[in-house]
Amino acid sequence: MTDARDRLIVALDVETVEAARALVATLGDAVSFYKIGMELAYGGGLTLAQELKDSGKRVFIDLKLHDIGATVERATRQIARMGMDFLTVHAYPQTMAAARAGAGDLKLLAVTVMTSYDDADLEEAGYAYGVADLVARRARQAKTAGLDGLILSPLELSTIRAAVGPDMLLVTPGVRPAGADAGDQKRVMTPAQAIAASANHIVVGRPITRAVDPRGAAQAIVGEIAGA
Repeated sequence: MTDARDRLIVALDVETVEAARALVATLGDAVSFYKIGMELAYGGGLTLAQELKDSGKRVFIDLKLHDIGATVERATRQIARMGMDFLTVHAYPQTMAAARAGAGDLKLLAVTVMTSYDDADLEEAGYAYGVADLVARRARQAKTAGLDGLILSPLELSTIRAAVGPDMLLVTPGVRPAGADAGDQKRVMTPAQAIAASANHIVVGRPITRAVDPRGAAQAIVGEIAGA
């Protein structure tokens, strides 16, 4: 059985490696899996990623790659050589195919539609689909491309699980404990709701990283996952 701790991914969305190291030290063994996104990666976070791996943690590199195929393939291969666990790419067919070619054992997660977007945002950006239809289309394309999983809103979990089957990893941000501020997320659930809706992992940032007691906040979410 998967450890409930391993289903929680804490987003290290902080400005500096020093702040991230301090947070990791505070969280200690309450957290086993971390996400490093663009803000921290561009501030030396890939060095920290290697430190975390060397200390026995799992690491999710969230760079949402999207470029010409050759560039995506080479960039993916670099992350794979570091021994990272997860990497995100945008769910465009050419991008996914290129990343798959460079991934080796690295697990690739396709970003369907950002959880800060709603139907109005997609219309403004020129898309012909609403959120639900575009997520479903990209999920099918990701499965065809052989990706390992998807990043998607908790509100799409049940529908997409039915569409892609049990084997694809479904990883969801947009998770907020009951009573927490939704911030810039527009499509949210609580941790227990997301797990019940078939998420393999949930990504949580500010409700832990900006809590008065980050370790206690993480432990509470792990407890909620275990009881879901």
